[in-house]
Amino acid sequence: MSTVEEAAVPGGRSAAGPLTWPQARAAARRAGLHPLPPQRLDLAEALGRTLAEPLTALTDLPAFDTSAMDGWAVAGPGPWRVAGRILAGQSGVPPLEDGAAAEIATGAQLPPGATAVLRREHGERIGALLHDRSPGSLTTGQDVRPRGQECCRGEALLAAGTPVGPAVLGLAAACGHDGLAVRRRPVVELLVLGDELLCAGVPRPGLVRDALGPLLPPWLRAAGAEVGEPRAVRDDFGLLRDAVRHSTADVVVTTGGTAAGPVDFLHRALTEANARLLVDGVAVRPGHPMLLAELPGGRHLVGLPGNPLAAVAGAVTLALPLLHARGGRSAGEPALALAAVDLAGHPADTRLLPVRRTAHGVVPLAFDGPAMLRGLARAEALAVVPPGGAAQGATVELLEVP
Repeated sequence: MSTVEEAAVPGGRSAAGPLTWPQARAAARRAGLHPLPPQRLDLAEALGRTLAEPLTALTDLPAFDTSAMDGWAVAGPGPWRVAGRILAGQSGVPPLEDGAAAEIATGAQLPPGATAVLRREHGERIGALLHDRSPGSLTTGQDVRPRGQECCRGEALLAAGTPVGPAVLGLAAACGHDGLAVRRRPVVELLVLGDELLCAGVPRPGLVRDALGPLLPPWLRAAGAEVGEPRAVRDDFGLLRDAVRHSTADVVVTTGGTAAGPVDFLHRALTEANARLLVDGVAVRPGHPMLLAELPGGRHLVGLPGNPLAAVAGAVTLALPLLHARGGRSAGEPALALAAVDLAGHPADTRLLPVRRTAHGVVPLAFDGPAMLRGLARAEALAVVPPGGAAQGATVELLEVP
């Protein structure tokens, strides 16, 4: 049984055991392939969402021939007789006769009959005539942005599944849109499990600071999720069971409790919640005791290990692909880079390694243990190192650090 559908067992552990890292990521994305419904929002409200339908131009862009430079719109070969001025925003400009020129501003509409724009620094007026002093001869269409140069009315500019960033908003506005059809954000509830966690102050014997409460929400929001304040849950089976059972979030993310320790209650809580395990363990270091489950009502739970770097590994392996799919985001092509040095790997499992980019490729960072964050704090990406490692000059996949 190699597929996630074959491996899933209602209310119990996966019969197939740990999945490979690529299998686990694919399973997470497959689990989310029922995107949330679309909604239409004003441009300002659509930032960070995902396009629910292709972005189509409502007009030619530019909508009319425009000047790409400050200078003169000219008709035919020079010298030219100068008559008039055309500014941006001006409409109904009169046509130019052959041998005539009009001063023109960048972005202004080109008058009918104009054949080119002579840049201001290349023009010289002697009496009533304008002369071309440019190094080469002025060519037809020079420094003119013709109508429809960027797109034509009705043309699809961006595919559904594209994240809406600032440039997308600018493009949408430029081609006539006041709003966009986007996917609803997946709502995530983050449950931070453990009696040993402090929310403030310096760690003391037996107690440690919660690093994942501050770390994970920005990472999940970067994946398009709506995330509220993390909720602390003590090491108590009943509390965890009720938190999972009564959550209304699209995706519940938990930290800790995924292994088989004396207070690791997550598997039992999932059984009580009638959940269906889709992934129960992944052959990846750090973070192999991670899990993904389907909850009643089409919701999901991602169980992350409690160690900080291991939890990050679980987030990029299961939580992010699931959220991207639920939010309607396209998978996109993987980012690749060369290894500047040998990247040590695990003998049998994939390894996620904090790295930085150099002119020669990516290099690993120290302090990359499951409980460490110092390396990740300096990292630009996580390198996906295959079992056995990657030799210098090998190509590796990179997972960007938000």
